[in-house]
Order: sequence, then C-alpha cells, then structure tokens
Amino acid sequence: MAEQKTKYTKEGYQKLIDELDYLKTTRRAEIKEMLKEARAFGDLSENSEYDEARDQQAKNESRILELESLIKNAVIMTEEESSRNIISIGSTVVIRYKDGTEKKYDIVGSNEVDPLKGKISDLSPIGSALIGHKDGDVVYIYAPSGEKEATVVSFERTRK
Repeated sequence: MAEQKTKYTKEGYQKLIDELDYLKTTRRAEIKEMLKEARAFGDLSENSEYDEARDQQAKNESRILELESLIKNAVIMTEEESSRNIISIGSTVVIRYKDGTEKKYDIVGSNEVDPLKGKISDLSPIGSALIGHKDGDVVYIYAPSGEKEATVVSFERTRK
C-alpha cells in the first residue's frame, strides 16, 4: 500500500529536514553520552538512568523513522505550482465573518498546523473553504459548530 503524499510549504519542509538533522547528529550524541554515563553506574538490571536513556534512544529512533517517511512522501508547494490569482497552500488570507470579525490565516499543509499562530491546514473546514477562491469571494465554512459565511478581504502568497 502506497503511503499518502502530504503537501508542505517550503518553510514546513525545511523544518522537517532541520529536525531530522538535529535528531541524527546532536540528539543521538547526547543519548550516547547518557548511555555511557548510565553504564558507569554498574548493574544495568536495576539502573533507572540506563532504562531512561534507552527509552530516550527508542523515542529518538522512532521519530527519525517518522521524519524520514514524511520527507520521502512530501510534496513541496511552490509559487510556480500554485496560481497567484487564487488561494492555495502558502497563502496568507484575511477573511471577514458576517458579524464583522476579521481573521488572518496562513494556509499550510496538514503537518504544519499551528492554530495559535494562525496556521491552518488546507484540509481544515476553513482552509478547504478558502482554497481556490480570491479577493471578494463569499465562502461558506462547514464546521462542527455549523455553517459560517465569510468574505475574503485579501490574500497574498507567502514568500518562503
């Protein structure tokens, strides 16, 4: 069964690469040192420091495998691949809800989501409602809380 391709902005893809590099070099070296120190305490069968270091090692290696898979199946969205005239991954969008509230969102791939920073997935209810639209369009957002109507005030391509 083929693994699912996931879309990323250039910034999001670079974060994966940077984390993988950190885990393979710096973090592995730190864990190696932790294991070395724990072995110096003697009997490994009752050595909690050794057990903790082994747990850290297992988590690190697991995350490395996960990142390698994500990178292998990544599709990087570039400005050339996205129309400059419509909202797509990599767009920063300002919308106005019917009650007059304005919100600004960055449309990103599903693994780059950070709602506290306004980064929403292209697959989220808001993101999927905005994809393919342009300034002035009225969009209908179908969320668990019900349908909401909003107008696209503006959008721009994020240059990253």
